[in-house]
Amino acid sequence: MIISSGIARNAMVVVAVILTGAALLWAGSILTPLALALFLLVLVDGFARFLARRAPFLPERAALPVALILSTLIFGLCVYAMVDNAAAFGAELIADAPKIQGVIAGVAGTFGIKVPPTAAEMINQLDPTRYLGDIARYLQTFGMGAFGVLIYLGFLIASRQGFQKKVNSLFPDHHDRDHATAVFVRIRDGLQRYLWIQTIGALMIALPSWALMTVLGLSNAVFWAFFIFIASYIPVIGGAIGTVLPPLFALVQFTGYSQALTMLIGLEVIMFVVGNVLQPKMQRDSLNIDPVVVLLSLAFWGAIWGLPGMFLSTPLTVTAIIILAQFHGSRWIAVLLSGDGEPEQEPVAPPKRSAAALPAPPPLAAT
Repeated sequence: MIISSGIARNAMVVVAVILTGAALLWAGSILTPLALALFLLVLVDGFARFLARRAPFLPERAALPVALILSTLIFGLCVYAMVDNAAAFGAELIADAPKIQGVIAGVAGTFGIKVPPTAAEMINQLDPTRYLGDIARYLQTFGMGAFGVLIYLGFLIASRQGFQKKVNSLFPDHHDRDHATAVFVRIRDGLQRYLWIQTIGALMIALPSWALMTVLGLSNAVFWAFFIFIASYIPVIGGAIGTVLPPLFALVQFTGYSQALTMLIGLEVIMFVVGNVLQPKMQRDSLNIDPVVVLLSLAFWGAIWGLPGMFLSTPLTVTAIIILAQFHGSRWIAVLLSGDGEPEQEPVAPPKRSAAALPAPPPLAAT
């Protein structure tokens, strides 16, 4: 009976996971901006607590508004730098049209094409006007999605004051309330550690890449370094895509293949060392998540929510591990997903009654 009940319980957990995945896929358009807003809220809250610790002169109530304003300014500067460099890159790309034609001719000769198409002919054959509608719809969807995330974020910040009252109502017993609070703190700290690891990893990839591209003389090295930095926030494939594009454009800029080949080898070495050795080790040690699970979660959440799901894949998986570890029936899933088989290095458990709550022992007689 014990074995059959255990099998039935595990089967119910598997069915629940499948149904949850189906529900997430069905409600993706609603839940995706909410998940992104929650992630941003955790980041802004962590920034506010950092300011409160490092800037004691700042009033406690002013920490969150200041953190929100600074986060918005930093994001705006990043977007401006990306757009500004992208405009210069586009202008240079148009000026290099003859070189692009030369590269096309070289590739065509390699594959035995007698009459290689010119760049203009290729553009005409592709007929970009057919895709203008799709591009416009994509940009509109992206703008509406970003606007929706900001709306969610604003309402979440406005409702922060009621969180504590809701927790008190959901968990009247203070032992259960302390337990729920400890689980929330663990999730919050895990998400903030993930962002820190991704930021450090992205810098470890982008800065050496910028140095290598600058030494080799690649134009717009700052643009490509910034592109690699942003792309590295997508686990596994982001940095790989970011490090492949610069060598392709090096073929256009330089005569011959030596610079492009050197750049490709150097960038791939940097990406391999950081993305496949250092970053997985930091994630395993700090987040306690198996590197293989990082790859599987990237595919899973990418299939459900697309690019936002790929960006949130590791934070969502870390959150799932912590939550699944709290229940006996689902703990085995958290064990499989964890890096060392111990999803809670410091088990979260309801605190025992303090000595102050127990009857005080009678005083000892003086001797």
